[in-house]
Amino acid sequence: MRKDIMVIDGSKAIRYMLHTILKKNYKVISVPDGVSAMYYLRESAHPDLIIMDPELPDLGSWELVRHLSGSHLYASIPLLVISNQPEDETRVKAINYGVMDFFQKPFNPLHLLDSVENILVGNAMGKVY
Repeated sequence: MRKDIMVIDGSKAIRYMLHTILKKNYKVISVPDGVSAMYYLRESAHPDLIIMDPELPDLGSWELVRHLSGSHLYASIPLLVISNQPEDETRVKAINYGVMDFFQKPFNPLHLLDSVENILVGNAMGKVY
């Protein structure tokens, strides 16, 4: 059974690129903002992984990451962040919010794909990161 991945990014180009590289092995849903993401999460089954930009057009910086990681409903969904923010700042926030991995824009799609596979395999085996 194919795993579900949700992509949340304000950039249509990033969403398209991620959909293109992930669709071979995963079911991908992509949304442009935090409101759309929360609607999908409320109305659908939870994805196995969320890949997101912490800077969304309709929310404050890291607001959705903070909400998801602190929520009893969504905290079990692994998060992978793709950010424009300085690497040191992203690293600190990612650690504070329990993000599984993070990438800086621009990023290597093959490295991201490796990370996705490691996170999903690790979660299937019950590993804690």
